Amino acid sequence: MQLSTILSSKGDFVATINPEATVADLARDLERHKVGALVVSTDGRTILGIVSERDVVRAVTSGPDALHTRVSTIMTTRVFTAPPEAHVDELMHVMTDKRVRHIPVTDSEGGLIGIVSIGDIVKTRLNELEGERAALLEYITSG
Repeated sequence: MQLSTILSSKGDFVATINPEATVADLARDLERHKVGALVVSTDGRTILGIVSERDVVRAVTSGPDALHTRVSTIMTTRVFTAPPEAHVDELMHVMTDKRVRHIPVTDSEGGLIGIVSIGDIVKTRLNELEGERAALLEYITSG
């Protein structure tokens, strides 16, 4: 299955945050959007980085002043992206090999058009396996 199929069912909304926002802002936005990561962007299309719950945890271990730290100082700047034509199997390997849980989906110019999480990938793969199982059961019992 292609990422475009996942995006068509889950939607193309991507929660973003400005690099000048604080870690406190980040924590609030993660909670407000009920997501595990935000794409760092000034315009909602250009990807400057990605920042996750793990980054918040790492930041606050330095003390309460970390809540005033800018997102730009804790974000990951090496962001793995994928086109909408990419297949779920490819992404499972990238996520496992690179140890990332969120991959922004980009158009041919590199503009942000969606995001998929490891949860989206697992859900999709489980649905595929369930469909295969049902087809095999139908084949066996109807023969």
